[in-house]
Amino acid sequence: MTTEDYKILLPTLPTSPGVYRYIDAEGTILYIGKAKNLKKRIASYFGNKKNQVYKTRIMIKNAERVEYTLVESENDALLLEATLIKKHQPRFNVMLKDGKSYTYLCIKKEAFPRVFLTRKIIKDGSVYFGPYTSKYRINIILDLIKQLFKLRTCTFNLSKKNVEKGAYKVCLEYHIKNCEGGCVGFETEENYNKKIDQIKNILRGHFKPVKEFLMEQIYFHAENLNFEMAQSLKEQLIAFENYQGKSTIVSTTITDVDIFTIETEEEVAYVNYLKIVNGALINSYTQELIMNLNQDEKELLAFTIPVLRKKFNSIAPEIILPYKVTILEDEDIRITIPKIGDKKKLLELSQKNVHYFVLQKRKDAINNIKKQTSSERILRTLQSDLNMDEIPMHIECFDNSNIQGAFPVSSCVVFKNAKPAKRDYRHFNIKTVVGPDDFASMEEVVRRRYTRLVKENQPLPQLIIIDGGKGQLSSSVKILKELNILDKVVVIGIAKRLEEIFFPGDSIPVYINKKSESLKLIQQLRNEAHRFAITFHRNQRSKDFTTSELNGIKGIGDKTAEKLLAHFGSVKKIKELSLGDIEFVVGKSYGKKVFDYFANPTKKTDA
Repeated sequence: MTTEDYKILLPTLPTSPGVYRYIDAEGTILYIGKAKNLKKRIASYFGNKKNQVYKTRIMIKNAERVEYTLVESENDALLLEATLIKKHQPRFNVMLKDGKSYTYLCIKKEAFPRVFLTRKIIKDGSVYFGPYTSKYRINIILDLIKQLFKLRTCTFNLSKKNVEKGAYKVCLEYHIKNCEGGCVGFETEENYNKKIDQIKNILRGHFKPVKEFLMEQIYFHAENLNFEMAQSLKEQLIAFENYQGKSTIVSTTITDVDIFTIETEEEVAYVNYLKIVNGALINSYTQELIMNLNQDEKELLAFTIPVLRKKFNSIAPEIILPYKVTILEDEDIRITIPKIGDKKKLLELSQKNVHYFVLQKRKDAINNIKKQTSSERILRTLQSDLNMDEIPMHIECFDNSNIQGAFPVSSCVVFKNAKPAKRDYRHFNIKTVVGPDDFASMEEVVRRRYTRLVKENQPLPQLIIIDGGKGQLSSSVKILKELNILDKVVVIGIAKRLEEIFFPGDSIPVYINKKSESLKLIQQLRNEAHRFAITFHRNQRSKDFTTSELNGIKGIGDKTAEKLLAHFGSVKKIKELSLGDIEFVVGKSYGKKVFDYFANPTKKTDA
């Protein structure tokens, strides 16, 4: 990417948290990074390069574009970044790989539940919160939980039966006041579970009831003059308030789901896909679709969902959508249209991503138009107006010229990149046609032109324009078929009177907007072909009128005829001259032949 590319991209970049990816021309991800502010972070790559490390300069040089995925928080960006790096292993991210799995906080499903950190999720009914990326922060919250709520750390089976029969004794944790002795019945399971409920509130982000509980504890210790404990609780409260205990991008209660949202333009639709595995976002992809007639958003989603699920090998049992869509998949798949909660937030995240993708596409389209030269813009318009597969960079136009069949000529003008290529212009004397036959003349010229191009293996034009109506067009098509090149070019005819555009085999003409730049280009080609043909025709006619009679005199060549015309101006004046006047210019031998020719009209036929 160049600085100019970045300047074009800059206005479209959001200031939200997210994960960005630098991608090369072959579609390979070079680098994956996270950002609290995407706009500022990407801008840092294109600022002062004096202190920029060599690796970064090489990566930017090889990158062709930047893609990004929006998330809700910096913490979420870190999670997604780690997931994508593990999956794609970009060459410029090797130093960021750590090979570790995510950390979760587990509330074990058992009597007197334990609370501990783990990297493995066991589906035994236990409740998991996370994943967490900051070990420092999760240790703070775990320490807070341990200090606020005295919990057991032993692995004993504290079933009601075991507690009642006295199977266990209190340990050191009880004596140092870290546990309230549920193993021997000093604390009821009901009271213990109330503390577990408060812990769940902390981890879910339900701060209000927890804050109320903490404030009650602080006031209680302060009133009892236990200021040290009150201060300790206050410090933990501050740490607790600064911590966001719940990630909106992941949730172990959601597990495996696919999220799809759609946004449509006039002719194109964009479907965003978020893939959630084990509660973590592992992939984000936006599919571009060309819309057909009478297709609404639901039909497009119904078509795209199975395609994307197959593409990404998804077997998620649940699909989250903005509205009900009939999908031809297994009946076991559950479709959810969330209104509130975590699933609604994930749906909104997908909608945000597809919206920014569309905004980026619009901006790119505007920038591409701005980047185009006037010639590129005109040719693309012509391509669209004529429904061509290729941009007509090379155009040729033919025109005939004659006066009642006399001096028939034809011209071929060539435009390349919407501009005249005068070195490639060609004119033709009609050799095989007698009389005023424009159709036969066009056949001859088209055959001569493209037989030569094919024989010499020269490039064919993308567009051929025939100045004339359906008759001249049909004659040209006939020859192009004979040469087996009709399927390699687009050929049209233009009728002068109403500027009608005719296509082969279609009797109904096409009318291009009179103000269209593409029609003006066609008119310019037609006018240039007409001018070139008329100029050549006049030259031939003038040459014939001025030299044919002198050249018809036996023994008089072109040079002698031109010498006489240059000196005397016209054949009419030469006829009125004396023998001496003529001999003075061309000598006695040639002078006598010219004088005798005009002095004895009856001998002209013999000459």
